[in-house]
Amino acid sequence: MEFKNENEFDKSQPNSSEAIENPNIEKQLKDTIHVNHTEENSHAVDATFTVEANATWDREEREDRSEFEPTTEAILPPEMEQTRTTSQVDQKHKKKRNVKGFASTLAAGVIGSVLTLAVLPHTDYIKNHFPKVENQEAISSQQGTSVKPVVAQPTAASSNSIADTVEKVSKAIVGIVNYQQQQNNFYGNPNPSQSVESGSGSGVIFQKNNDTAYIVTNNHVVEGATKLEVSLFDGEKATAEVVGTDALTDLAVLKIDAKYVTATADFGDSSTLRPGDQVYAIGNPLGLDLSRTVTQGIVSATNRSIAITTSAGNWDTNVIQTDAAINPGNSGGALINPQGQVIGINSLKISESGVEGLGFAIPSNDLIPIVNQLIKNGKIDRPYLGVGLADLDQVAQMYWQNLPNTTKGVMLTNIEPNSAAAKAGLQVKDIIISMNGTKITSSTDLRKYLYTKVSKGDEIKFGVYRDGKQITVNVKLAE
Repeated sequence: MEFKNENEFDKSQPNSSEAIENPNIEKQLKDTIHVNHTEENSHAVDATFTVEANATWDREEREDRSEFEPTTEAILPPEMEQTRTTSQVDQKHKKKRNVKGFASTLAAGVIGSVLTLAVLPHTDYIKNHFPKVENQEAISSQQGTSVKPVVAQPTAASSNSIADTVEKVSKAIVGIVNYQQQQNNFYGNPNPSQSVESGSGSGVIFQKNNDTAYIVTNNHVVEGATKLEVSLFDGEKATAEVVGTDALTDLAVLKIDAKYVTATADFGDSSTLRPGDQVYAIGNPLGLDLSRTVTQGIVSATNRSIAITTSAGNWDTNVIQTDAAINPGNSGGALINPQGQVIGINSLKISESGVEGLGFAIPSNDLIPIVNQLIKNGKIDRPYLGVGLADLDQVAQMYWQNLPNTTKGVMLTNIEPNSAAAKAGLQVKDIIISMNGTKITSSTDLRKYLYTKVSKGDEIKFGVYRDGKQITVNVKLAE
């Protein structure tokens, strides 16, 4: 059924005066209403009610108007003029008598109401007629406590809100621009080299000590730089100095003048993280134009081992996996928990086609010892063997054809003079397959064991294949 607006209804339906004067039209209207009612049950009630109400009201109004106030005066002949005048006078007298009677009735009603309102409160009528009004109100009030009206609450600042936490931590997040020397001898340019921007990243101010403030970031953000410029929260820029770097763990510590620093960030305990915990990444994706961008995610996994290639060789890095968006420029930025503690330094992501939500951060518990050593010594003091390495599966078989087919290990490609390896008698083309009984299948395995399982001055038993024969070589690491 098609509903029409009010104007359309007036045009399509006959008015009440036409219905009164022409009984056929009124009958036709009722038939139409009846048909509409039977055709569509879902809308017929509303449609029938609207038509009947409007038609009835209009008809009654026009009947009253036609009885007492005719809108059209008939032209009467002169002999009937006196009759009309007399009829009008009689009608006026009747109206006056009706008005006086109505006024008297109204006055009497008002006086009676006043007396009733004055006397009734002093009687027991109300209490007898409504003996449980107060009790009903109390019961209704108790029942209503479980369901409260829904209202819009004003937005109020809270010390526990994520916005407050992010705002506080963001003051300790900086942008880092890496400038490197570029040779330019074209067209007789008098300046043979100049510093040009080669990349940018992020960093976290974690300590302010007297006149110096320290920043942690990734090594690949600052590697190869001849100048490092730090952009702070308030727009100030400062030149940074490298305190120390470690390529294997991809960490670096910088320092700037403390006068630029107004806030520092605290490290949290990354060992308490569980998959599903909320985390937030803060950094400068795609450069300083999008500085201190905040992205939200969860901890997807902990203790992931990701193989990375660094300037110091291949290394399996222990990382936190997260689905918080991490993009180029986020490197070195903070991964924080809802309490605002830094529980990781954003380091890398997998950006292959069809891959989403695979970002990784160096756990705070892994980076804190590295940071402390870099501040103290300017470098990571690890055991040093003094050898060049190549994975066996990357070496032509002609160099190890006398070995069993199932052999996996690391071939020594060079030996540094006076190193621990040279003093112990290791030789080029030796194939290391174990260290203190632990299998070694790659150069990454060898470095990880050397840097995490032993210390300077320790002695290591190497299982070695030489000329097709397996031997044991003891190597004492330098102190």
